[in-house]
Amino acid sequence: MPGRRLTVIQLVPALNAGGVEKSTLEIGHALVLAGQRSIVISAGGRLVEKLEAEGSEHIRVGIGRKSFGTLRHVWTLRRLFRALRPDIVHARSRLPAWLTRIALAGLGGNRPHFVTTVHGLNSPGTYSSILTRGERVICVSNTVRDHVLRTWPHTEPARLTVIPRGVDPADFPFGYQPSDAWRERFFGEFPALRGGMVLTLPGRGTRLKGHHDAIELLAGLRARGLDCRLLLLGARQPGREAYVAELEQLALARGVATQLAISAPRSDVNEVYAISALVLQLSNKPEAFGRTVLEALALCRPVLGYAHGGVGELLAELYPDGRSPPRDLTRLVERAAELLRLAPPIAPLQTYRLVDMQAATLDLYADIARG
Repeated sequence: MPGRRLTVIQLVPALNAGGVEKSTLEIGHALVLAGQRSIVISAGGRLVEKLEAEGSEHIRVGIGRKSFGTLRHVWTLRRLFRALRPDIVHARSRLPAWLTRIALAGLGGNRPHFVTTVHGLNSPGTYSSILTRGERVICVSNTVRDHVLRTWPHTEPARLTVIPRGVDPADFPFGYQPSDAWRERFFGEFPALRGGMVLTLPGRGTRLKGHHDAIELLAGLRARGLDCRLLLLGARQPGREAYVAELEQLALARGVATQLAISAPRSDVNEVYAISALVLQLSNKPEAFGRTVLEALALCRPVLGYAHGGVGELLAELYPDGRSPPRDLTRLVERAAELLRLAPPIAPLQTYRLVDMQAATLDLYADIARG
């Protein structure tokens, strides 16, 4: 970072949960440790306490609600920018980015630098295009960078910088194994998983996550004589009862109902991954990134995923044997059987670490501030 102290403002709709919010806290903490001033503007949420405990400041402004009334916060942001005199404002979501862009336009020549991050494969159109209009645009994967250039072809490639998200190896210790006491509690809660090779598909209760394919995979593996069990981790959520019932009906029809468990979201994902013979990533549409892939590999667990989007990108670099053609169930079963028979060795992560993401982002801030 440059010799003088920088002030960086990050803007997100709220601070409750999710990858965008987690990245906001991670960069805020890195700024503080580097001696810089870190400020986050959002509507608030349960992560504010952690953010402030790590040394960042928080200013509560309702910049995430999609209504005409939210436009009044253009003037709120303009007053804050004048008072705080930030070097950089970094918008991580579309509505905050629009409000920030309009607020900056009224500051005249003495304005902070405008940075955006494209966290997802946003839909085409003017509304989403705001995230491509920063002086510098961070893309969380090459998949996202390609999407931006394909969807908004007038974007200058030189303004795009790929900075992948990263995991902290301290949070996902290589080779970690849970205690016997945890195992007893877990298999007592999910007796359908006891005694066989556990396949785990993490993901909320939406059909985009590939739960149906995972059940078909389980049926295919058991038809080959492999004693596999399946955990749909995090799919059992309020409001998703009909979807869960649909999955249970499919499992019954395919003859694997007694080898299937469907859980609510859990905090002990490290332990669950660690007892898994395979961690699955079967989203039926390309995703911007694939954090699950990194977390499982960091723990030294094999991953099987569809070779598209950010998941395919990560697997191609870190675990190519874990790739399978999207929606090809025959090949998926074959690949899973091969990995269960003899999974290639996994090395500790040397890239895609949290410190790599933090350092690259702070270096980008410093480069922008130097002009």
